[in-house]
Amino acid sequence: MKHVTFIAALVAAASVAAGGMAMAKGKGHHGPKMSFEEIDADGNGEITKAEIQAMKKARFSKADADGDGKVTLEEMQARAQERANKRAARMLERFDTDGDGALSAEELPQPRRAGRMFDRLDADDSGGISKEEFEEARKRRGGERRHGRGEETEQN
Repeated sequence: MKHVTFIAALVAAASVAAGGMAMAKGKGHHGPKMSFEEIDADGNGEITKAEIQAMKKARFSKADADGDGKVTLEEMQARAQERANKRAARMLERFDTDGDGALSAEELPQPRRAGRMFDRLDADDSGGISKEEFEEARKRRGGERRHGRGEETEQN
């Protein structure tokens, strides 16, 4: 079970790294980062509350596919799927170095700090992470959390 948890943590770290690389290119989890000029709709060199509200309204309208003034679960899922599809396509385009239309394990993005997290957790440099080292790292990260809500998780 420890190996499964560690592998899941590595996959999560790779995902975060890929997200960080995307953000560095002007993409975030909410889609392309808007430039100042895009938000400053009237071009006067200042962003007003009205311009921010207009941007929010435009985003809402895009999610409200049927135009009824409400966003349903299905509309939210459709919008999220649309964004996920675009991110996946960009990731494939960027990392598919052999051009075969698929990513091999070797082509997957590697976190910039790939081995450093492991090295930090392995405080005694034994080449492995003991339960004590694992628990110490967990304490430093703020304890056990599930989905960022601070709820205690069950121990196996």
